[in-house]
Amino acid sequence: MSKLLSSLIVAAFALTAVGAQAASHAGAAPAKDAKPAEAKPAASAAKKAEKKAEKKAEKKEEAKK
Repeated sequence: MSKLLSSLIVAAFALTAVGAQAASHAGAAPAKDAKPAEAKPAASAAKKAEKKAEKKAEKKEEAKK
């Protein structure tokens, strides 16, 4: 009876340990889709800033005339 009980206890700990190990290793590598998603807003923000600078330069030129 004690062997059965100890086997059940060991099995319960093993099940929880496997779940904990899987959870701890799940976030080790970054997702492949995360980098392109981050790069797109940065690129579009740079383009927007460039367009704003061009518009300001055009307004300054028009004001000089």
